[in-house]
Amino acid sequence: MPGLPGAAGALRADEPAPASQKPATEQKPAAEQKADKAPEPGHSMHGETFDEGPRQAAYLMQGMGNIQFAITTKNEDTKKFFNQGVAQLHGFWYYEAERSFRQASMLDPECAMCYWGMAMANVNNRKRAEGFITQAVERKSQGSEREQMYIDAAHKRFREKSDGKKLSKKEIAQAYTRDLEELVLKYPEDIEARAFLGLQLWENERSDLPLASHVAVNSVLQDVFDKNPMHPAHHYRIHLWDRRQPAQALASAAQCGPSLPGIAHMWHMPGHTYSNLNRFQDAVWQQEASARVDHAHMMRDHILPDQIHNFAHNNEWMIRNLLKIGRVNDAVSLATNMIQLPRHPKYNSLKGGSAKYGRERLLLTLSSYRLWPEVIAAIQSGLIERGEEPATQVECLRYLGVAHAMLDQAAPAADILAQLNSRLAKVEAEWKALTDEEKPVLKAASPDEGVPPAPQPRTPDKSMPVAAAASAAKATCEDEAKKKAEAQKIADEDKKKAEANRKRLATERAEKKKQLEPIRKQLMESVAAVQAAQASRAGQWDRAIELSDKAGSWDKLLKVEWLAKAGKLDKALEMAAAEIKSNPGTVLPGAVQTYVRWQSRGASDAKAEFEKLREAAGTSDLATPLLARLKPLALELGFGEAWTLPYQAKTDIGPRPNLDSLGPFRYSPYNAPTWEAKTRAGEIVSSNKFAGKPVVVIFYLGFGCLHCLEQLQEFSPVADKFKSAGIELVAISTESTEELAKGIDNYAKPLAIPLLADPALNTFKSFRCFDDFEKKPLHGTFLIDAQGKVLWQDISYEPFKDEEFLLKESARLVKTVSRQ
Repeated sequence: MPGLPGAAGALRADEPAPASQKPATEQKPAAEQKADKAPEPGHSMHGETFDEGPRQAAYLMQGMGNIQFAITTKNEDTKKFFNQGVAQLHGFWYYEAERSFRQASMLDPECAMCYWGMAMANVNNRKRAEGFITQAVERKSQGSEREQMYIDAAHKRFREKSDGKKLSKKEIAQAYTRDLEELVLKYPEDIEARAFLGLQLWENERSDLPLASHVAVNSVLQDVFDKNPMHPAHHYRIHLWDRRQPAQALASAAQCGPSLPGIAHMWHMPGHTYSNLNRFQDAVWQQEASARVDHAHMMRDHILPDQIHNFAHNNEWMIRNLLKIGRVNDAVSLATNMIQLPRHPKYNSLKGGSAKYGRERLLLTLSSYRLWPEVIAAIQSGLIERGEEPATQVECLRYLGVAHAMLDQAAPAADILAQLNSRLAKVEAEWKALTDEEKPVLKAASPDEGVPPAPQPRTPDKSMPVAAAASAAKATCEDEAKKKAEAQKIADEDKKKAEANRKRLATERAEKKKQLEPIRKQLMESVAAVQAAQASRAGQWDRAIELSDKAGSWDKLLKVEWLAKAGKLDKALEMAAAEIKSNPGTVLPGAVQTYVRWQSRGASDAKAEFEKLREAAGTSDLATPLLARLKPLALELGFGEAWTLPYQAKTDIGPRPNLDSLGPFRYSPYNAPTWEAKTRAGEIVSSNKFAGKPVVVIFYLGFGCLHCLEQLQEFSPVADKFKSAGIELVAISTESTEELAKGIDNYAKPLAIPLLADPALNTFKSFRCFDDFEKKPLHGTFLIDAQGKVLWQDISYEPFKDEEFLLKESARLVKTVSRQ
């Protein structure tokens, strides 16, 4: 944001644009004009296309490379923001790219390429992209022929139909590729066209167009590097060779981060190359660099961690690589940090984001390195939550049961096994009931069941004339036949209904079994896992091995040791060798094989494997039990207590900056701005009133906003619950003190939340609850702790209404911070 630390060259967001530079975002496209209906408070005046996008102004960031993309504009700042946006496109930093292009368009509303940029920043959201490129097309006559070719190419790329016919992904990709080729041929000096062509040729595989030649695409990208060796297209070359021959991208792996040092993803990408080449030390360095750049961005620009694309993925992959090189303590620390980060229903929960990844990776770390006391502590303390879903609850029971059993804690292990069996019994009973209902009920049935018998001819009335009798008999037969037909029709309809009902019930049963199957499987595997651990502690090695095969995902290296103890050494060593082959350059397989050889055949037999392990474990935590147990062997072989060999960095990594220069090692909440607002009586209330205690601050758009009232109605009944948790509540309005007083007096039911007024919107702006482009306030909800740090936030075109979530999350975050 402008004015924030590090915002070099930033334009002030509160400076009004000259009349000649009225933002295009203040000029509604015809398709979005709704003169008869004003947008709801907080929503963009230009429709939903702009609701979800960036609402705060861009600034000229540090570390955005050296992109030079010529566009038609007389405004020098428009050029700067446009070049920044193109750089961010190359770094797949699409949200910030859209912000940069929008800032550029605000400075020059008629610059068509700014809208091209906004469309390109929405490659994963065709609807929004189509809205933006339509605006670019409307203005393209203002640009050069080259710019018009870019716009026309993107216009075709984001359309769904041509001449009324729906286009396939393949057809769209083919047309876009041809258009980029035309740009390259007509403007051979335009390296941006070549870079985008190289990217598209690689991406065509996603559109059912085979990548015929990696070498050919590499040549296109090399043309870019020949003219600009530090072009961020290094990103694309890493993707190109990622699953083919990653060594071909080593030069780009060295240059990718430095080409756009301000974008975290550009530091992350070389981690792909190094991981694929089993160079895990280098991969971890890249992933830590990426995390540090993300942390700096979050803390500088006041956003929450999981709002950043790729942040959680980068960190969870770093944990996996840390485990490969034995940096267990760092893996535990990072996984714990991920669990403790702020959560949000949209982007971070136990179903996805840092919370999910952190939980999974902490369990992986503790179990694979057999830190059983730490497993128990993490679950019992609530760091690893049991959650509300049966799957996470059973997962915790499984890890607890195995940990207790492996520590010879028989009683708690047996208790947990009983809990698992009880759950399994209930699921099996439900499964059996569903299965029994599927069995057909056999019974004999008449082919005419449900149909009345055929009419029998009546005995003729002898007193009736013959003709009349015949006529009466015929009528009777016809009447009976009609009744039978009607009855048959009813019977057929009943059969159809019965069949439809049978099919419906069968579908419902199948769906219930489908939903039941995962938890049933998980429970059976969890029971087997705990029983396997119990058997191993009883020395029943064959039984332990047999049960481990039924336990689903199981530690193969633990099984290696059990095989050795069961007298099956050759099979154990064969399995260990297979693990080493599958995971070259990693610590654990070598550590286990070395230990098994030493215990089974002596130090001399283990020496060769130990020599290899010394190099792989160059940065490992030797106090970890699985490595600490090798200390006597190291002393016997003369390697000393610190038996690892120092890590030797490769020479092809290029110059690397000091990691501290990229950003902090861990994310820390930012300091909340100090603020003031007024009561209905005009008395000033400041943030000092809440110093030393946590507070939730709600920014709402006045009593005229129905959604805001809904939010206040949701939070007011739980105000006492927040207070019981030691958390205050306060709400700040956009209204004047007079309007606030009138709203309170006219409101039907008193609210249990203090309401304040900020008519000048100074506090709204300081908390970024303000659209810098359209100059209007936004909804916001913040949790500020006793030290004045913002632990949680939500800024949006809609108010945050999940009061129960925020109550629970606020209590969790306040408790977590107090422990740190």
